[in-house]
Amino acid sequence: MDITKQHQEQQEAKRQQGKISSFIGKFQVGTLLNKSGIRKLRGVSPLTLFSAIFMLPFEGDNFYRGIVTNAGLPFKKNAAYDLLKIPRHNWQKFMLSLAVQVSNFFFLLTSKESEKVLIFDDSTYDRSRSKVVELLAWFFDHTSHTSLKGFKLLTLRWSDGSSSLPLYFVLCSSANAEKRIQRIKKDLDKRTCGYKRRVEAMTKSTEHLEGMVKRVLSLGVKADYILMDSWFCWPAILAKLGQHLPVICMAKNMPTVLYRYDDQWVTLGKLYKRIKKRPGKAQILAGVVVETKQEQKVKVVIVRYRHKRDWLAIFSARIDLEPKEIVRIYGKRWDIEVFFKMMKHHLNLEKEAQLRDYDGIIGHTTIAMARYIFLAVEKRCHDEPKTIGSLFPPCSEEIKDLSLIEALQRLLALALDKVRSSGEFAEDVVFAMIDAIMGAADLSMSIHAESL
Repeated sequence: MDITKQHQEQQEAKRQQGKISSFIGKFQVGTLLNKSGIRKLRGVSPLTLFSAIFMLPFEGDNFYRGIVTNAGLPFKKNAAYDLLKIPRHNWQKFMLSLAVQVSNFFFLLTSKESEKVLIFDDSTYDRSRSKVVELLAWFFDHTSHTSLKGFKLLTLRWSDGSSSLPLYFVLCSSANAEKRIQRIKKDLDKRTCGYKRRVEAMTKSTEHLEGMVKRVLSLGVKADYILMDSWFCWPAILAKLGQHLPVICMAKNMPTVLYRYDDQWVTLGKLYKRIKKRPGKAQILAGVVVETKQEQKVKVVIVRYRHKRDWLAIFSARIDLEPKEIVRIYGKRWDIEVFFKMMKHHLNLEKEAQLRDYDGIIGHTTIAMARYIFLAVEKRCHDEPKTIGSLFPPCSEEIKDLSLIEALQRLLALALDKVRSSGEFAEDVVFAMIDAIMGAADLSMSIHAESL
């Protein structure tokens, strides 16, 4: 029995290595490394080092067991550390080039009617046990409502509703020098990628958004909308990003942010009280057009939340869209929540390598995101009938896009996390509420579709 199990594990390992080798060859990872300035100086090639680090979570190893103490590798641990830490290595260019190639591959498999979106969000990069990590800073975690040491991982992703890919990221330290625990430790040439990354890290995160969008669009990434959470929903940001693509984002009621409705400037909360809501059990309560201080018109869609006790607001720069279309498109933002969970819990983003060098952390984060891109390709090729080739037309139809009901379920799932952390309701009561809401939505869609 043990021999059979060992044989099965060996065969599975060979299959994994074959899939990874196929991915590396198909998308020319070695060439992309070379074009990004990640070249061989001595010893083994960068592709060999990259592949060894890339494989770690799929083999059940961490950096220490799989690289530092592994005597079976054709290189020493210093070679792996040098790959990650050299400031001339342009890891962000490498990841963006790889993601663009994969997104173009996915584009051929996606219906032309399906919206492609760019998604902004950030998450904490926890280094609470660290003391001397370069540019380490204090951050407030809105999930746990505590302050922790680490970084903010600002990420721009692409999604077609079926697959999603990380395109670009900034590992942000604090823009406030008083909150930074450690300073820059390297004396760097200002022309190097390492120096530019450190300047980027100490800049306010909202100042990166437009530059990130311009960069990915200039490389041919195809997208129809930008999706954001309420943390980025400021009229100035909406106007700036709206010059490139229409923005759809969640909004929150802020006392200092006013919108013009019926020739009066009101907050979002007062707007909700003034507008006429749809009666009955409709999940979409209202959709009105308002104007911001930047003279930009946006459509505000109000969605029912917490079983008639509260509401959510979604902004759309495309005022010609129907409210149900706005909700459906915004539902695609859920992909980034899945992405952060996968990166931290399964692809070893935070725990695999306890690096102290900022360049090293950037390099390791890039490789972790490359692992996610690999998994996205594997999942798409497994689920997508078009990859069957000539067998596709007689046996399948186009992959369906996200429905309104699915979008509402995703919004409620996001809201559920906040309810859990607040401790206001027991979890079984919350689930009962959501079941009631979705049951009413199904009934409304089938009987009173026109009310939505």
